[in-house]
Amino acid sequence: MKKYIALFLSLLVICLTVGAQEMASEAGSAEGSAEGSATEQEASAEATEATTTPVAATPEQHWEVANAAYNEGRYTTAVENYEAILADGLHSAKVYFNLGNAYFKQERLGKAILNYHRALRLAPADEDIRHNLEYATESTKDNIEQIPEFFLSTWVRKVRNLMGCNAWTICSLILLAASLAAALLYLLAERITLRKVGFYLMGVGTVLCIISTIFAYNEREALVGGKLAIIMSSAAPIKSSPDRAATDLFVLHEGTLLTIEERTEGWVEVRIADGRKGWIESSRIEQI
Repeated sequence: MKKYIALFLSLLVICLTVGAQEMASEAGSAEGSAEGSATEQEASAEATEATTTPVAATPEQHWEVANAAYNEGRYTTAVENYEAILADGLHSAKVYFNLGNAYFKQERLGKAILNYHRALRLAPADEDIRHNLEYATESTKDNIEQIPEFFLSTWVRKVRNLMGCNAWTICSLILLAASLAAALLYLLAERITLRKVGFYLMGVGTVLCIISTIFAYNEREALVGGKLAIIMSSAAPIKSSPDRAATDLFVLHEGTLLTIEERTEGWVEVRIADGRKGWIESSRIEQI
């Protein structure tokens, strides 16, 4: 009898020991699983944060993304990236030109013409910019006849548009140096022929230096003067005075070029190509 009791107690101890070991093993597995799940959640959170955290893109990256987006027909993305380049303070004719093209594809005529004008100021001799600007201008609703211009003024303007402000400035400095060299030739040469050559070269160089300096000044005034603007609204009434209750003189539409004459609080007096004047709300236009 004692043998059976001892055997029973031994079996009971063995069962309790095995049960305790299995419970401990299951608890360890559950803990490991919980730790693994927590680790996965942390990794997922880090991945989500890395995805949502904005990466500071360089102007070169914006340029590449914008060009690729434009070629793929994603014009909104292209506009955002071109605008980001300008927001960084980097201005060039190429950026303005491409931005104008993207806006034109979106049928935002005012923005397109505005950026074409800005591109043309930086590269006045670029035929592609001029062609796209003329094409976009023809798409505007307002057909305004310009006041006839004296042929000499037209010729001078075309010559001035051959180069930008910086190029004309460099040209004037070169001509000034050439005029000084010609003056030295006139003063120091012993032969009368060389003195005559120096005198004539000095005169021609001085005249050309003055002309190029005037051109450089005019181009600079066009860049910083803020005299030209583009209508951004689909339709904008031109008032007889700076007051919303004033009489409507005429209505202009998006993309029309204006010359700014005078400013007052919230209003701008403008003149269009045919000579008509009036007042428009400043929120409806944007300076070139």
